[in-house]
Amino acid sequence: MPDNNESQGDELRTDELQADEPQVNVPQTHAVERVAVIGGGLAGCECTMALVRAGFGVRLFEMRPDKTSPAHETDKLAELVCSNSLRSEELTTAIGVLKAEMRELGSLVMKVADETRIPAGKALAVDRKLFADYVTAIMEHDPNIEVVRAEIDSLDSPLLKGFDAVVVAAGPLVSDSLANSLAEATAVEDGGKRLYFYDAIAPIVSRQSVNMDIAFWGSRYRPEEDDYLNCPMTEEQYDAFLAALIAGEKVAPREFEQHIHFEGCLPVEEMAERGRLTLAFGPLKPVGLPNPRTGEEAFAVVQLRAENKEKTAFNLVGFQTKLKYGEQERVFRMIPGLEKAEFLRLGSIHRNTFVDAPEVLTEELELKARPGFYLAGQITGVEGYLESAACGLWVGLMLGAKLGGRALPLPPTTTALGALLGHLRTPPAKTFQPSNAHFGLTPDLNRRAGKKIRKELYSQRARDSFAEWKMASLGELA
Repeated sequence: MPDNNESQGDELRTDELQADEPQVNVPQTHAVERVAVIGGGLAGCECTMALVRAGFGVRLFEMRPDKTSPAHETDKLAELVCSNSLRSEELTTAIGVLKAEMRELGSLVMKVADETRIPAGKALAVDRKLFADYVTAIMEHDPNIEVVRAEIDSLDSPLLKGFDAVVVAAGPLVSDSLANSLAEATAVEDGGKRLYFYDAIAPIVSRQSVNMDIAFWGSRYRPEEDDYLNCPMTEEQYDAFLAALIAGEKVAPREFEQHIHFEGCLPVEEMAERGRLTLAFGPLKPVGLPNPRTGEEAFAVVQLRAENKEKTAFNLVGFQTKLKYGEQERVFRMIPGLEKAEFLRLGSIHRNTFVDAPEVLTEELELKARPGFYLAGQITGVEGYLESAACGLWVGLMLGAKLGGRALPLPPTTTALGALLGHLRTPPAKTFQPSNAHFGLTPDLNRRAGKKIRKELYSQRARDSFAEWKMASLGELA
């Protein structure tokens, strides 16, 4: 294996760069390029650097500035196109645990984020320009990385010939031509496509926070089944909920999202605006769901569907939404039985290109129909800056091990990273949708505890199991 003993060292220095450039460590080795990475976002850069640390050269393709996306404003690598927040640093949150795991694995994104952070209370926020400048300088000054400014418009592009592996980390705003090529590679036997161009995410609540004095188990016309939790509404409760839903403050669509059509998967608030009884005859219809306490059907019923086998987390069926996060918590807690709901994930609908990962990818995130082509980042079905970077980091580590002749076991699903990767290989109850990191993706604790204690237990279990996995799987490389 080619030796690479200096890449992304612990110290950042300026002696090889111009005075006005970010400080980076410049390695002195030149590894043979064996992997091509498409996309210079967080996942692509993270994957690239993990491969370089493993001793392999990488050719990184980025289409900007020759061709840009509707969201990008610069030609910098790892440009943060939305918020400059990388969310909570608290270890009692899944994203805080994920950050800790990424730091343990030598994450480029976390290293640069720590260098460019700005005050943000308990959250990690960065100077967006400085962050992108740092990452760009690190990538462009590493002799084991060749940054090529060119669009890859197809998986069959001649620019991809001769590599041992190709990683597609093109992000949620992948170009139309490459998206078409991916659509062909992810088609299934029935002729259907498994590449999607927007997500419709419903909120998820913890099972323990549902008021079971109000909610009841049962599937439509099958009261003996426990696939769903049902929250019954009186007419008065329904009307009050409807008014709050319609009046709730919504997220304004970005310019490149203006023409997304959601027919067949409308935001719940848009359905509400179509008429007073639209929801009552739609996702909230009470037919076949009599309340076992009264034997009668309610005026409307909100159904909660299990997210995992342990039934510790439930999504609100049909509640994909554009409401702002604070509004979601306020309005959805008006649903009887959810007065004290703990939201593990909040809902959204936005432009987002992603594949049906459990259907079209292997456990190594390799395209089943195109061996040698791997996916990383948000296009796999993870959601969020850090989740995308973590996915890219994992693919880089896994490929680095594979090219070096050894297998890297998946982290256990009790870890934040393992749980996120588990989401990508677990067939969903209905339709696969992207997910960010949350404790609802991890196995049940098998014990009751208050919200604060439960988060601490999830966090400690994750840290313990990650430490064990890291020592057993990475050994001296840890």
